[in-house]
Amino acid sequence: MNTEQSLQKEPTRTTDRVEQRPTFAPAVDVFENKDEILVLADLPGVETADLEVSFEKDKLSFRGKRAKNGKAFDYARSFVVPSGIDAEHISAELKQGVLSLRLPKSAALKPRSIAVKAG
Repeated sequence: MNTEQSLQKEPTRTTDRVEQRPTFAPAVDVFENKDEILVLADLPGVETADLEVSFEKDKLSFRGKRAKNGKAFDYARSFVVPSGIDAEHISAELKQGVLSLRLPKSAALKPRSIAVKAG
């Protein structure tokens, strides 16, 4: 084999196939009251075992995997959360395709009443 033939011959490559799954941003509602921030996300078809929720450095993220009619896809969203959330008491519940995330406010963020004294 001469040099020209060896240049034209492509080397055999073994590449790992990475699963390509489309990712969609699910519909989300965010509510706030004096005690907490409530995030509701529509994740139809996602099972609890296929759901990841994380909170790191004021960033709340979740990712859910599902398969529908043989086609697999993911849901994913991330939010920057205001400082003052009590990260130790964040809770998550998946019920009938709706993810409920409760982010309780720390005492410093909760409104308080200030008494006014008569002079």
